[in-house]
Amino acid sequence: MNLEDIKEILALVREHDLAEFELERDGLKVRVRKSGRDAGVSPVAVTPAQTVPVAAPLAAASLASTVSLPVEDPGALDLAVIKSPIVGTFYRAPEPGAANFVEIGQAIKKGQVLCIIEAMKLMNEIESDADGEIAAIYVENGRPVQFGDRLFSLKVNL
Repeated sequence: MNLEDIKEILALVREHDLAEFELERDGLKVRVRKSGRDAGVSPVAVTPAQTVPVAAPLAAASLASTVSLPVEDPGALDLAVIKSPIVGTFYRAPEPGAANFVEIGQAIKKGQVLCIIEAMKLMNEIESDADGEIAAIYVENGRPVQFGDRLFSLKVNL
């Protein structure tokens, strides 16, 4: 991958108004992420693929990506954004009237169930990919979600 390839990737990200793009090719991994809503595109990381740690396979219904949020404080936090791996209906509790799986500010462990997404009458448990603390819940109970919709953000314990 050369400089022209990277410029082409940046042009595609701008043209299609993508928030984040990641490509791995020829042993090189490139991730591009916009830092704000109207901010320009900037390359975030270019690293040899061999040095990127590969996570163990996670639950099929779990999907997360680590993002850095712009924070005024110099000790900015790294948050994991847990996104919907499927289209369905989001439920915060195992059944109507039961306590929610998690609340904002609650400490959670890797593998802990965060919510359920009902798809085609099947209840799919969405689990945490890491230990941490729930920073935000983006979806209201009983609302439909699409593939890739943000469900939770998690302050990751490093």
